[in-house]
This record gives sequence, structure tokens and C-alpha cells, in this order.
Amino acid sequence: MNKLNKTILGFTAVALTVACGNSEEAKQEEVKDITPAFDVSQIDSTINPCEDFEKYAVGNWLKDNPVPESESRWGSFNVLNDANEIKLRAIVDEAASTKTEKGTALQQVGDFYTSALDSTTVNELGITPIQPLLDKIDAVNNVQELVETMAETRKRGSGSMFSGYVGVDSRNSSQYIMHLSQGGLGLPDKSYYTPSDERGENIFAEYKKHIAALFVLAGKDQAAAEEIALQVIEIESNLAANSMDRVQRRDPELTYNKLSVEELQNLCPAINWTSYFKVAELSGVEHVVVGQLDFMKSLNSSLTTFPLENWKTYMKWHLINDMAGNLSEDFEKQVFSFYSTTLRGTTVMKPRWKRALSKSNGNVGEQIGKLFVEKHFPEESKQKVLDLIGNINKVFKERVQKLDWMSEETKIKAMEKLGKFTYKIGYPDKWEDYSSVDIQANTLASNVMNMNYFEYKKNVNRLGQPIDKDEWGMNPQTINAYYNPTMNEIVFPAAILQPPFFNADADDAMNYGGIGGVIGHEFSHGFDDQGCKFDGDGNLNNWWTEQDLTNFSGRTAKLVNQFDGYEVAEGNHVNGNLTLGENIADIAGITLSYYALEKAMEGKEDPMIDGFTYQQRFFLSWAQVWHSNAKDAFLINQVKTDPHSPTRFRTNGPLTNMFEFSNAFGCKEGTMIAPDSLRVTIW
Repeated sequence: MNKLNKTILGFTAVALTVACGNSEEAKQEEVKDITPAFDVSQIDSTINPCEDFEKYAVGNWLKDNPVPESESRWGSFNVLNDANEIKLRAIVDEAASTKTEKGTALQQVGDFYTSALDSTTVNELGITPIQPLLDKIDAVNNVQELVETMAETRKRGSGSMFSGYVGVDSRNSSQYIMHLSQGGLGLPDKSYYTPSDERGENIFAEYKKHIAALFVLAGKDQAAAEEIALQVIEIESNLAANSMDRVQRRDPELTYNKLSVEELQNLCPAINWTSYFKVAELSGVEHVVVGQLDFMKSLNSSLTTFPLENWKTYMKWHLINDMAGNLSEDFEKQVFSFYSTTLRGTTVMKPRWKRALSKSNGNVGEQIGKLFVEKHFPEESKQKVLDLIGNINKVFKERVQKLDWMSEETKIKAMEKLGKFTYKIGYPDKWEDYSSVDIQANTLASNVMNMNYFEYKKNVNRLGQPIDKDEWGMNPQTINAYYNPTMNEIVFPAAILQPPFFNADADDAMNYGGIGGVIGHEFSHGFDDQGCKFDGDGNLNNWWTEQDLTNFSGRTAKLVNQFDGYEVAEGNHVNGNLTLGENIADIAGITLSYYALEKAMEGKEDPMIDGFTYQQRFFLSWAQVWHSNAKDAFLINQVKTDPHSPTRFRTNGPLTNMFEFSNAFGCKEGTMIAPDSLRVTIW
């Protein structure tokens, strides 16, 4: 079960997590120093900063750093990720070579990583680790047994048909509630099932081949596998046709439909929900929040329309596809071929140790994080970040008070929400106890399924319990940050508190342009087009006057139009509505951080460094955070599926609206700066 709560609003365009290993290759590498402040050699001085700031600020870096064949994008996050991997691999070297008590973090990290490196055993086992679950699916005799068997596969990490989890009730943030929502697709988005261009048609055709290829590896002949692929596609296309699109799914009001179990039973009578919840080990379910009513209605019809044998095949498909990365290398390579090469343009698979790092982080990530912070998180960083947070909080309050488009009534509510923000920095105050999970050095797939079951049980057991305010949605070694609206909290894992985001030895301009922008971004998520629907207690509860909402919507509509105009590749444009929340957070975040820097510089002389003012260095730091090259296939997939804009437009987009930027670099009309009629200022 994904650690990250569905309501969390993250910072990065691509969430990069890191892990560690014990290969000989790793031992020979040394930790690389990351540039402590802005590297002026990145600047392409032939470019006018007012015409294209990204190409000016980091143009030389972009020219000198093409995307490696093992990646779909390459930028500052990747560079930081590589450096973190080296630190963490040293930790796991020790874990894997140390004999220690079973159930400790050291034992579980070392043995899991060893199992992930063990290609000999996984190749010998082939598909056998999941054969018992495949046999359970084969034994299904009716629709009810089908969905109850799906409950069993979900416990081990494979979902299909619909998704379910226990999370905070958005209308009553003091309690947990069961959530049900659409799911069951093997392609990234519903739009992929109705391709409108040659590239889309090719992906759809390759997906059919991918399905067939995995079933051939599972023992079917080619003809039978191709027929199976058609059956899977038919069911998934039906589910996709009745699913909400990603823009609709961003709306917490649209996706909040609270039903009693009886009402759920009437909505989808093909499933005996009381029996399903029992098999799913969910006790005390009285109400559920259904994300998509139409999807559940259509699922009811689909369960009786498609033959049971086709549904069983469909469920086998999701089990094999979901677990393929933990089976023999031929399964893993086939998954890479479709999801990495066809969809994202990555042509070379990373070496086994790097893949093992990713698997380790995805499964025993908190245990790794516990070992990581013991060695690599200086406690003084926490206080310095808290100081930055305090300054940005003050600036936000000052700017809210001066808004000319918001009434005093709504300003009071906004200030109340700001006053209730809480912060988590570095790592959890309370670590999860994983000692009961059986992790062995030669059972990769079983290790994964055991961890999945532990996380599943932890999730469903929350029902009826007090809200866990100490819970984290990310591990400490994750290079990311997030805002959680139902907790009204901002979280900064330890790994993001290092260059280029934060450096205790750098000048203020660099830190405010880096981690300050991150802090402002997360603050602003509490007041973006969806976060603003939650009050200071984390409840989905309108605190705006009607006129203020109208004023706010007028400003955000201009931002939608602005980002709709940005083209990435082959006529594909950013989706301004899908990315609206992140774009609001970017433009508001960098604005807040800029004025927090100005506050920090009051009474100080301008420390001109490398010929740049502190204002200029602030924006250069912002560009350094986001610089990245990406393959066209990655960008096209991103604008279809990701609520974050591509990094080029995260660099330049906010700056086009800022007088502060144009003043810093002396920009004139007719450059990248938006004319006054199109300029967007929100917070």
C-alpha cells in the first residue's frame, strides 16, 4: 500500500526516492560533493535572461547534460538522488554484512536488499511465488468470490477493479473512514484507451503486446496469450470509459460522496459488501466515501456483463503485472520494456544494484530512513529551516492582510488557518515497529508481499482509532516535501534539506531561492484551488464568501490560460486545469520566499557575489532547483498524467508574472514578462 496519502500535495514533478546497497561497484565510489551555491559556469551569457531565464541561468548545464539512456529525465533531483544513493548504500553495506537480531531495522534492510540483488534465486523461482494467488483466482466460481479474492490479492500488493483504503474523513478530520474509488487500469490514464494520434495508437498496440508477452512468460502459448490480451483490454476499456478524468479527480468536493453500507449495497448490488469487508479484514465499517458514484454504478453492470472467466483472466493479469518486478528477470525486463521504454523513452535498464535500491526503498523505506538520519541529518538544520518557515509565515500573513480582492471576513478565516499550520522536519518523532515482518535474504517476492500485508493491516486497523498525528506520508530519505490538507501540516523529509535546496553555509539568497521556495510552495498548497476548500482543522468546509471565491477563480482562470499555452513536444501542451494547484503553489511560493528574503536582508548591505545582487541570486537559485532535461516521451506522458508542470515551465512560468523578477534583471516589455492584462498575482 502506498505510504503517501491520496490527499497529500507533493512538491516535485517526479518524486524521487533513494535507497542503498552493498555491491562491490558501490564500494569503489566516493561521495561526490554537490555544488554548495550557484555555479556560474551553468550560465549561458549569450541568452538574454529576460527572453528565456531558464536557458540563461542554466543553459550551459542543459547543453552539457543530456538525458542518460537509463533515465527518462535528468536534472538537479537526479544529481542529488545519485549522491544520496552513495551515502545510503554505505549504510546497507553494513546492514547486509552484519549479523544481528531478527526483526531489527539493520536485519530487515540488509536481508531485503540481499534478496533484491539475488538474481539467481528469483530466476529459479520464476512465477512460483505468486502461484498460490493465481490458483485462488482459478478456483473462483462466482462474482462474489471474485471480489473477495481480489481483497486477498490486494493485501499482498495487487489491486484491480476498484481501490480502497482507510483515510481521514475530509468532512470530519477527527476520524478515519473507508474510501472506495475507481481503479483497475494498466495504462496510466483513461485517455490512453481512446488514442487520438499515432503515438497513442502505438502505445495502445504495444500494451496489448505487453499483456500477451507476460502471459507467455507465465506459460500460455502465443495464440492464447493474444486472446487473453483482448479480454483484458475490453474490460479495462470499459472501466476507463466510466472513470473520472484527472482534472475531475482533483476536486475534493466532487469525489466526496459519503454513503452508508446499505446505500453502497444499493449502488452496487452485484457485490455483497458486508461479506467483502469481512474478507478484507475491515471491521466496524458503517459508512464509506465513494470517490466516483458513476464508476461504481457501471462496475455493477460490468461485473454481470463480462463473462466470469474473462474477469478471472483480468485479475490474473493485474497480479502478474503488479508483481513482475519481483519475479524472474524476464518478467522484470518485459515490464521495463513497456512502462519505461514505450511510455517514457528510457532505453537502458539500470544495473541490478540500482533496481535493488529502488525495491528496498519502496518496501523497507522507513527502516532505511531510521538508519539514514542517524548518520546524515544534522539537527541544527531543523532549527534553521524553522527560522525560514517563521519568516515565510510572517510574510504570508502580511500579504493576506493587504489583499485588495479578499474581504475582511475571509481574511480572518485565512489567518486562522495559517495560525493552525503544523510542521514536521527531518524524520518522524515515532518510528513504526516492523519487527513482526518476516524478511529473509533469499525470498524477494515473499518479502514484498509480507511488507505489503503489514502496511495493509496497519491501514485497515486505523478504522475506529484516534487520528495518528505522528504519521508521515514520506520516508526521511525522500527528496520531496508535501502539504496534507486534512492534517493542515507541511512535511520536509531530511533528504531535501541539502544542496541545491538548502545549505547552512550558503548566503540567504540561495537558501530562500531553494528551500524557501519549497516552503512557500507547501504553504501555498493550503490556499490553492483545492487546498483552499479545507479549513484550519483539516475539514472540507467552505470558509470563503461567494464574492471572494469569484475573485479568486478569476485570477486562477488566467493562470490556467497561461499554462495551457505552454507546448512541450509534438503539439502536446501543459494542461492548465490539471496543473493548476501546483502552478498556484509555485507562483505564490516563490513570491512569499522572495519577500521573506527581503525581510531577512533589512538593514544589511547587499553582498554582491559573482557580480550578482542578492535578488538576482535568488532567482538563479530557483532555476538551479528546477533545471532538467527530459525525453519527449516522458514529457508527453507527464502532461497527460502529472499535476505538476514540466520543470522548464516551473522555472519560467512563475517569473513571467513577477515584477520582482523583471526589476531584478531590468526586463522590458515584449520579453518573457507577461503584459499587465495577463499577469497573475494571487497571494
